[in-house]
Amino acid sequence: MFKLCGLQFLLVIHLAMCQNLQDLHVTGPLKDMNFSVPEGGGVRFIYQFTAEPPAVSFRATGEKDGIIDIVPRTGILYLNGSLDWETKAVHRLQVESLDEKGNIVKGPYAITIYVEDINDNPPEFDQIKYTGVVRQNSRPGKPFMYVHATDRDDPTTPHAQLTYSILHHFPNPYTEMLFQIDSVTGAISPSVKGSYYLDPQKQDTFTLVVTVKDMAGMTMNAFTSSADVIITVKESLWKAPPTIHIQENSTQVHPVNISQVHSNEPDVIYGLFEKEKLPRLPFSIDQNGVIYVTEPLDREEKDTYSFFVVTKDNEGELVDKPLHVHVIVEDINDNPPVCQQALTVIEVQENEGGGSNIGTLFATDMDEKDTLNSRLQFKIKSQVPAVPASNLFFVQQDTGILQLTSHSLNKRIASNYSLKVLVTDAVFQTICDVQIHVIDINDRIPIFEKSDYHSVTVAESLPVGTVILEIQATDGDEPATGSSYIIYQVKEGDPNNTFIIETDSETNRGFVKINKALDFETAPVYNLVINATNPEPLVPGVQYNSSSLTLFKVFVTNVDEPPVFHKTVYKGVVSEDIPVNTLVMTVEAFDPEGDAVRYSLEGDVRKWLRIDATTGQVYTASTLDREQEEMYTVEVIASELNNAAQKSKTTLILHLHDVNDNPPQLAMDYPPFFCHPLSGGERALIQAADADEQWYYSTFTFSLADDMDTRNNWEISKVNATHAYLSPKHTNFEEKVYNVPVIINDNGKPPLEKKVNLEVNICKCSSEKSCFIEVQREHYLPTAGQAIGLLLGVLLVIGFIVGGVFLHMKYKQKNEKKSHQKDVKDRSELNRLT
Repeated sequence: MFKLCGLQFLLVIHLAMCQNLQDLHVTGPLKDMNFSVPEGGGVRFIYQFTAEPPAVSFRATGEKDGIIDIVPRTGILYLNGSLDWETKAVHRLQVESLDEKGNIVKGPYAITIYVEDINDNPPEFDQIKYTGVVRQNSRPGKPFMYVHATDRDDPTTPHAQLTYSILHHFPNPYTEMLFQIDSVTGAISPSVKGSYYLDPQKQDTFTLVVTVKDMAGMTMNAFTSSADVIITVKESLWKAPPTIHIQENSTQVHPVNISQVHSNEPDVIYGLFEKEKLPRLPFSIDQNGVIYVTEPLDREEKDTYSFFVVTKDNEGELVDKPLHVHVIVEDINDNPPVCQQALTVIEVQENEGGGSNIGTLFATDMDEKDTLNSRLQFKIKSQVPAVPASNLFFVQQDTGILQLTSHSLNKRIASNYSLKVLVTDAVFQTICDVQIHVIDINDRIPIFEKSDYHSVTVAESLPVGTVILEIQATDGDEPATGSSYIIYQVKEGDPNNTFIIETDSETNRGFVKINKALDFETAPVYNLVINATNPEPLVPGVQYNSSSLTLFKVFVTNVDEPPVFHKTVYKGVVSEDIPVNTLVMTVEAFDPEGDAVRYSLEGDVRKWLRIDATTGQVYTASTLDREQEEMYTVEVIASELNNAAQKSKTTLILHLHDVNDNPPQLAMDYPPFFCHPLSGGERALIQAADADEQWYYSTFTFSLADDMDTRNNWEISKVNATHAYLSPKHTNFEEKVYNVPVIINDNGKPPLEKKVNLEVNICKCSSEKSCFIEVQREHYLPTAGQAIGLLLGVLLVIGFIVGGVFLHMKYKQKNEKKSHQKDVKDRSELNRLT
């Protein structure tokens, strides 16, 4: 009762201070109403219902919960304590008005009080401490654990919107954190750096201090809670297997298990990715990470394989870093030796000494090189004929080198021997055939049929490859052997190898050919000494002599050749502003016969150049202009003074270096216009351009002419290096065309500027903001002189017409014998008109 009296006392004081609750807009008749009241805050006034006679009091029932009530006599709805959103978010009451006897006058009416949440609860983690395990080399951003917190405040408001972060990281040996947390979900994962550096051998335990804030962490007065997260780093399961060795041609039932990999993550999908684009990859993997070889391999077909193992999640995204798998196919001895040639032919002179190497038998094995599987051994199986002994030849066991034994060969006893050589590896063997030809000893020298072939005269223009002479020597040794084959060479008289001699292998005839271009001016005569030799060495005691030498003289005749330029192309760089008659370069040519050379130009279409016909000096003949042509190309002709038909041509390229010799211009397709009447703030974009070369970018300066009218009406402002805005300074413009003098400076060296009268049209515009008046239309009135001339011309034409008419009339009058007075009158009128 005391409490109620105290509350009524407080309300009375409050009413007294407010004087009239209606002034606060918190009174009104009884009806269904909703109120929103922030939680907390203690005792407070909500609303006052006004009584309508015969009602004299009010009564409230429903979910008052001992906090909400109404003053019966005054109708004041009030709180005598604090509401709590977390306890109850909505209170539903019924209020009715009563008369003096306590009978219901109006109601009951529904009064709903919605409790507004305030941020009065800090977030709370669901665990005091979390523990998690992460594998070494885990994929960055892949969560391995979660933290979770809740907030008792209204989840539809920022009061319960939580954000997570890592406050501390113990230890943290790097500048960047090794772990990261999703601010919304609380998922913890390795960072990019952590994925690379996490190693249980270096640090196997980390402690993270994770914080959670409400208000989405956006305000300084948000509530914050924290929790420790203990993370254990374990060795990665996801490791590439060591190099896999598979023996070729396996007879096992395939597929065969050759290795296995394990992902750090469960429920992943394993797959293989080819590094090489093979027609087929003879490997597979199952969903337990077991790798199989699916068929027998052949090392001779492919000796190594390289591929990757990948893991993916159900969405097809990579889970782990791809693992590189390397497979080596091991060799087995499954290939026999192969003779390199079906028949190996060796020539041996009959006087060859015992122990001499006479040749080598070559064989190969496709098994792995430098292994016992490909090691070959040689052994002579048979010799036919076996005369004068059965062991005339010997083969080195591991090299296949054939040698003579101590016995000498005799061509008269046997000119040919056939050997069967057994070639073996550890498993297989092969027979190789060897044919040995016993050839005559080289005891005779080549002898020329002529000791002097005298001379031949040839023109210096004869093409390379032309045969100028045929020579012949003979050799008495066995035909078609190295002892009888003749090699011809120029021994003396040809230091530059101008000639070459080729031999017909069947006839031993020699053909002397031109090997390099002849030049009368350099060498008009060649005195050649030619020798003939054999590829096989002569036997001791026999030497080449003068019978194997012959003489030959070549006379080269002169051919009139055209002049020759020192360069195939002449290039020069000059400034475009050099004066006329400036020397730009000198071209030079010489005549091989020593004749004088005359020079001329062809293709000088702009007539910019001239050449001194005697010296070859090229001068400017007129002003150059880079803007017309930057690379100017002409042909220079050099001809013999005494035979103009003998001439040569070269190219002269002149690169013109730019100078600033062109003032800037306006570069606009249409003159600017403004719509009449002006509203203020209008502006038109204008652009400038320059014909000169711009090394980097054009830089123009825009300004207005310094006259009062222009300055008062217009202003110009720079936009960039090539554009500016032209703007009216006021809106009081007539509808007509204005000439605005604009000055453009190109800021070159030297700077050039140009004054341009820019026509600006102030016109009525259509709805599409286009000018009704045709842009660039010229309107003008003739001058007084022009008007008089036009008038006289018109009168003269009229006079001719009228005069013709009167002449015709006069002729008729004569015929009709009209009076002389009328004729005089007509003439007078005619004179007046003309």
